[in-house]
Amino acid sequence: MRSEKLHLVNYIGSLLTDSDYVYFISYSGLKVQDMSVLRNKLAAANAECHVLKNSLIKKAAEIAKIDAVAALPLTDGTALVCGSGDASEAAKIIMEFGKTFSQVAPKGGYFEGAVLSVSDVDMIASLPSKDVLRAQLLGVLQGPSRNLVSLLNAKAATILNVINAYKDKLEQQ
Repeated sequence: MRSEKLHLVNYIGSLLTDSDYVYFISYSGLKVQDMSVLRNKLAAANAECHVLKNSLIKKAAEIAKIDAVAALPLTDGTALVCGSGDASEAAKIIMEFGKTFSQVAPKGGYFEGAVLSVSDVDMIASLPSKDVLRAQLLGVLQGPSRNLVSLLNAKAATILNVINAYKDKLEQQ
């Protein structure tokens, strides 16, 4: 293998191993201006988009010992979208962009050691962001303690009302 290709394969391998998530998308027939718009949207979500040869992606996956990615049936033009942080944000951008431009569609992905199908990418896109999920989890965790405090407060208030009523009754006599 020529040194240029070896360098490129090593770079692709580092993208596969160092990224929090990787999505493979089709882009054939998309105009350059539209691809630039997609790249800018992905950059705002802390993601990158690289147009790469399928054979180089497979070779990089083999070298990086990611056999599941090497076995993916990548055909036609493939762009690799990778990044760090919230995986759902990039998936949402891909799916939304695919609604406007039919040429853009997910082919699969790689996330936390697992290969993703097209339906998996669609499910990730439908998830709320990490911040929203954290807020929901916090609400669930705080719920029982909040209910306990409300219950104890209600019981104390009831006892206090009974004592006040008894005191008022004694004062009237």
